[in-house]
Amino acid sequence: MPRTIRADDHDDVSCRAREMLDRIGDKWSLAVVHQLGWGPRRFTELKYSVEGISQRMLTATLRGLERDGLVKRTIHPVVPPRVDYELTPLGVGLVETVCAMLRWTVAQRNAIERARADYDRRRAAERQEASSAALTS
Repeated sequence: MPRTIRADDHDDVSCRAREMLDRIGDKWSLAVVHQLGWGPRRFTELKYSVEGISQRMLTATLRGLERDGLVKRTIHPVVPPRVDYELTPLGVGLVETVCAMLRWTVAQRNAIERARADYDRRRAAERQEASSAALTS
């Protein structure tokens, strides 16, 4: 059973949790953390391994993850400059959760699609009933 949070701590904990969930739950952070879970990567390796991400969004995502202490950026003094990104110990701790979320999503994909289709059918029927009732009134 999950541990509950005292009422007087709830707002602060919820606010902080929401803040972190916004970071790791955005469109790209989960994918970047997942890729870095395989080991350090160069920027271009990440760009090609995270399908659909632009250079600008990858830069912004990496900066946010670095700011939150999840990613470490290492600049190597070579020509041309080489920059590697890797998970910090804090980021490594997140990988298990990210992978569990991805596994759950894949495993539940069909159930979610069925639930969405059922919901859409119910909503369409409700709209049809409301429209018919308005016409007969």
